[in-house]
Parts: sequence; structure tokens; C-alpha cells
Amino acid sequence: MNLAMILDMVAEGMADRVLLGDRTEGLTGAAIRERAIAGAGRLATEGVDRLVFLGGNGPAFPVAMFAATLAGVPFLPVNYRLSAEALGDILARQDAPLVVTDSPERAPGLNTISTSEFLALPAAEAPATDDLDPDAVAVLLMTSGTTAAPKSAVLRHRHLASYIFGTVEYASVPETDATLVCVPPYHVAAVANALSNLYSGRRVVYLDEFTAAGWLDTVEEQRITHAMVVPTMLVRIVAELRDRGRAAPTSLRSLSYGGAKIAGEVLSEALTFFPATGFVNAYGLTETASSIAVLSPEDHREAWASDDPAVRSRLGSVGRALPSVEIEVRDLDGRPAAPGEVGDIVVRGPQVAGEYLEAGSLVDADGWFATRDRGYLDEAGFLFVRGRADDTIIRGGENIAPAEIEEVLSRHEAVLECAVAGVPDLEWGQRIAAFVVLRDGHETSADELREFARARLRGSKTPGEVVFLGELPTTATGKILRRDLISMVSEKDTQHA
Repeated sequence: MNLAMILDMVAEGMADRVLLGDRTEGLTGAAIRERAIAGAGRLATEGVDRLVFLGGNGPAFPVAMFAATLAGVPFLPVNYRLSAEALGDILARQDAPLVVTDSPERAPGLNTISTSEFLALPAAEAPATDDLDPDAVAVLLMTSGTTAAPKSAVLRHRHLASYIFGTVEYASVPETDATLVCVPPYHVAAVANALSNLYSGRRVVYLDEFTAAGWLDTVEEQRITHAMVVPTMLVRIVAELRDRGRAAPTSLRSLSYGGAKIAGEVLSEALTFFPATGFVNAYGLTETASSIAVLSPEDHREAWASDDPAVRSRLGSVGRALPSVEIEVRDLDGRPAAPGEVGDIVVRGPQVAGEYLEAGSLVDADGWFATRDRGYLDEAGFLFVRGRADDTIIRGGENIAPAEIEEVLSRHEAVLECAVAGVPDLEWGQRIAAFVVLRDGHETSADELREFARARLRGSKTPGEVVFLGELPTTATGKILRRDLISMVSEKDTQHA
């Protein structure tokens, strides 16, 4: 199994169907393969060992990924928003790369080509792919580095192909289907979305720069039927609908969200604004080649309509494991935890890579990979993620999950978004700091929020400090940069020492 098989099936089974871009001017299945073959020819001619993609969303992204596949070299999409120093460090690690970018000044001294030039390369002879090793490296992705330095996650052909062949039905959707992708190309969701939508026959439309108004306009103009957003985007879409009095697009049948925890109030508003849309919460990691658990539209509807608190609470879960995946929660002794008991989340299955260039494979002898997420399973197998193991606050010897406090604070009518982190404290080891973004037109105080939390949590879980911000620092995929939040408070403490 390899990505060349997916490209061939797309090109031969949907040769004349527009699959990338505008429905009247986009690339067909046959054209995608032609452009990929041309790109592979350029890579072979120049002896390139790695294809780096440094840019925003667009048709050049999947074409470049397939070109790398045909040429037998790894594909590395890189965060174009990185500082010059961070980007330079990543690029310096690559051997003989060709960089596809519209900002060549960001890759000084390297072989570069613009996206338009890459898509217009002359036709070339198709390379042989029969002997393409399923264990060959297909894609390299830099981890988001929210708590530590980013690492190079390795996804081999068999991992990505296992995910696609195991979860997507080939050429199964009508030609009128279209998906809107606004997650950045350097995220695993962008890789998985490109492969899964092309394989199913769904046209992919890219939104390079996200704004809520632009997203809604594009959904209407392109008659988008499916879309994926991160929670930060959904917060802004809901605010746009609410504050501007806009009507939700009627074409949207499915809206997936994931990448970070979403506040219950935001999800409730979204379900109200999009009553005819099926919501999907997808949970996965870079190291698992995309989703490993899904809260389906049926799960959302059942939980939304239920008066049973246990069923209703599933709106805060990430759903159940995919059929080809096993998920366990383990206690401190490494044994399976009881339902409702918080522990370490581990996963295994054919799509699970769990490998880094810097550290090798972290999959154990039985095939299990430690996600470094903590959470619990309920009696019905729904997975609730409580946060990263690295995020756990240890206050006076007590382990405290930031997600529990965030969930309570998000219920306050004035709170739009919030994040909680542990900051160094001489007496307690760590103290709890809450970082809050208020809704437009709402006011509250730190004391009021502390009392709100104290009334619903133990005193030891009440934030000792509340910091009001205009926005939370996040990655492009909506993950909170807690290290930046901690730095804000730590720097303030240093200045006042």
C-alpha cells in the first residue's frame, strides 16, 4: 500500500471530475496526476532528496505531495509562519531539498520554485511505482511544539494508506460534493483531508487565510457540503452568525472540528445555528496519521437531545475509536483504568506511526503508542480527553487537569475563551493561572471569576490569578500555546521581584 495507488485510482476512476479548486476551473483527477508526474520529473532531474512545501493552502499542496511520492522522496510541509531562526533551523536539517514556495527569500541559498511554476512544469514520463516500498517515508511533519521543541514525525506510506483504505469508500460521493479546507498544509489534518477527499471523489476547495466572514462567504459561493475547522475558528464563525445576524449556509451537510478542546457553550451555539448540519468531532495526532476516534453526527444528535446527564456529557468527548484502532486508558501502574478513571491514553493500529527522525520509534513491543494525552473512557467506550500529560498542574502534590477548570470558566456568560496553566510558585510548586478572553460587550472581574470557579470546584482548583487577554496565543490549528501563557506571568513575576 502506498500513496501512488491512491493517485492512480483517483486519476483513472475520476479522470474528468474536477477535484481541486473552483468547480469550473479546477484540476481534474487526470490533471492532478499529470502535474504530479511533471513535478516528479523535476525532482528526479535535479537529484532532490526531499520536497519541502513552504506556503499556504492551494492545489499545489496535494500535487506536490503526490510528486514526492512518485519521485520516491519524503514530503515535508513546513510552517510558513515560523520565525526566520526557527525556519532556518528546520531547513538546515534537510538534505538536497527542493522548496516549493512563493517566498524564496525565506529559504536563502536553497533550490526553490514557485507554486505557479511547479504547477506549470512540462510533461514528463511517468516513473515506475510498482516497487515503491510501503515502509518508505511518505510525509514528514513537524510537531506543533506547544510544550517542547518541535520534532520530525515520520509517516510511512503504509500508515497513511491504512487510514485511507480503512476509513474512506472509494469514489463514493456525488460530483456536487465539495469540502472546504482551512487547516494549514503543515498539519496532519491537511494531509489526511487531501487524501481522503480526493479518494472519495469530493472536490477540495482551499481557504488560504481564515476569517469567519470569508469562510461563510466561501461556503455559500462554492456550495460547500463538508468542512473542517479548529475550535478557534468555530468560535469566530458562531460569533459572526450571532453578532452580524447572518443565516447559516444551507448547503453544509457536515462540519468536522478537532485539534483542541472546544467549550461546551460554543458547541451548543453551533448546533443551534446549524440545525441541519451533521457535526463530527475528530481526535487524532500527527503520530497516528490522522483521526483515531470520532464523535459522529448521530452521537452529537443523541447527546444533544438527551436528558440523561451521562449521555449529554458525551458532547464533551471525542467519541469512540475507529474500527481499525484500539484505544486504552492506563493507570499509573500501566494497567487498564476503570471506566471514568483518568489515566494515560495509548493507541495501536495499522495507521499508528509513533516515530520521529530524532528519536526513532516509540511504539512498544505490543504495538502500543503513548499519546501523552490524559483522559478516560466511559462505560460505552466514549473517550474524554482531559489534556496533555505535560499540562498537568501539580499544586502542593495534587495533580490538577487544566481542562476541568477551563470547562467551568467557559460556562460564565462573559467568557468567550479561556485557558488555564500552572506557573512556578515557591510555596506550592505551581499555582493556577487562568487566561480569559471576554465576549464583546461583556464585563467581569478577576474576583468574580474566581468566586464563580470556587462555587463549582474545590478551593485548591480555584485560579489564584486571572489574566485578561484580547486573544489566546495558539498554533494555526487552534492548540493553546501554554508555554507562552506561562511566560507572560513568569516575566511579570520577575519584573516585580
